[in-house]
Amino acid sequence: MNNRELIEKLNKEHHLEREEWVQLFATFTEEDRKMAAEIAREIAVRNFGKDIYFRGIVEFTNICKNDCKYCGIRKSNVNVARYRLNLEQIMACCAAGYENGFRTFVLQGGEDAWFTDERMCEIIAKIKESYPDCAVTLSLGERSRESYAKMFEAGADRYLLRHETADEAHYEYLHPSAMKLSNRMQCLKALKEIGYQTGCGLMVGSPGQSPETLAKDMLFIEEFQPQMIGMGPFLPHKDTPFRDEAKGSVKLTLFLLALCRIMLPFVLLPSTTALGTADNDGRKQGVLHGCNVIMPNLSPEDVRKNYMLYDNKAGTNLTAKEGIQIVREEMEEIGYHVVVGRGDFRKGKNNNENSNS
Repeated sequence: MNNRELIEKLNKEHHLEREEWVQLFATFTEEDRKMAAEIAREIAVRNFGKDIYFRGIVEFTNICKNDCKYCGIRKSNVNVARYRLNLEQIMACCAAGYENGFRTFVLQGGEDAWFTDERMCEIIAKIKESYPDCAVTLSLGERSRESYAKMFEAGADRYLLRHETADEAHYEYLHPSAMKLSNRMQCLKALKEIGYQTGCGLMVGSPGQSPETLAKDMLFIEEFQPQMIGMGPFLPHKDTPFRDEAKGSVKLTLFLLALCRIMLPFVLLPSTTALGTADNDGRKQGVLHGCNVIMPNLSPEDVRKNYMLYDNKAGTNLTAKEGIQIVREEMEEIGYHVVVGRGDFRKGKNNNENSNS
């Protein structure tokens, strides 16, 4: 089959074989990307209208026990001013977000042992008590199944844990030896079994990535059936071993986003900050390739410069009000509109029904 036929097959069957994925990623053209974008956009509009959901990210700690080779807050980076937000600061972020229409709060941080299960459950419960109409999404990395269960019982709704790559050798290249792909996959399995709306994802163009590793990613995503996919281009950070690596391709990222929308028509698919950093029109282009979620930053302005996973991160100088206003204007420019609401995953009525809604 040629690439056009493969994209049509994906649209019809929501599945490609490994060698078909490899062919697509190794040989896709601009025409292929545009075709995938058109199909993905039509699917997203059919299932969600032109509604864009927004989530407020609260980056509450930049302390991390891990030493991932791509990450600006890796343990070995001595140039980072480390911080932790306390409960009052986190609640102030949520208050500012709620006032500006945010109905999902994303608590994102490094793997910081100070934030025990007890402390995290206190934070989650306080947010849910104060804003019962809001969802709480967590992005805290790898924890025990017991920890995930306690936080779910405290009121957490969603969990985003990027798998980064489904290829074991590639995973080892990106991470320190103490980290194992098998554990990452077990965490994802546990999250879904507990009942979280669960997200996985990857960096497009990360060092060592190939059409073969991307094929494994797509096969894993199809099998796992996530409710969310977090995907953006790899962007280097000056204080990491990958400082001199080229940034990931925006066009390949957009192609992958479109293919994910075609494969999983009802998935929650963010147009990421990394995409907006890599290209000024990146967030708009993400929506035009099937994305339906935007995630502005609610973190205190004085700590944002210290939560730099990659260099030159977009939006670090905007208040909550300014951030959402810019998103509203960007979406209106392309005929979409930001809606106030939790924007939960909802199961679709087609042959590719996601489970665990």
